Amino acid sequence: MVQVAAALIWDKGKFMICQRPAHKTNALLWEFVGGKAEKGESIEDALKRECMEELGVKVKVNDIFYEVDHTYPDITIHLTLFNAEIIEGEPKMLEHADIKWISPKETDNYKFCAADKDIIAKIKNLNKGELL
Repeated sequence: MVQVAAALIWDKGKFMICQRPAHKTNALLWEFVGGKAEKGESIEDALKRECMEELGVKVKVNDIFYEVDHTYPDITIHLTLFNAEIIEGEPKMLEHADIKWISPKETDNYKFCAADKDIIAKIKNLNKGELL
């Protein structure tokens, strides 16, 4: 199983989503910034590295928002989504096709990667004031 770290970054009631590049698997689907941990790398360090590589920002990694295992046709992942905050830099599209800040009620307007389905449901419930 591949360890994957991702960041849930909020700003003024909206959170960041990133659109996968057209040339990669799950092309043009939306996801949270992040990626696979390298051998010997902690999941938190992987997230910091991925945010710098993909967005050009430094992040502070906070608590875990959600964890999920998901099997795609070619890979099984354990995705850890951390609450995170940008502490240096402005997000740039270094890897993704697009970056958006959306509110929880806007999630139905975007097609997310399959591993993110339960995460999006939890974020929508947060918008309703419910804690899961």
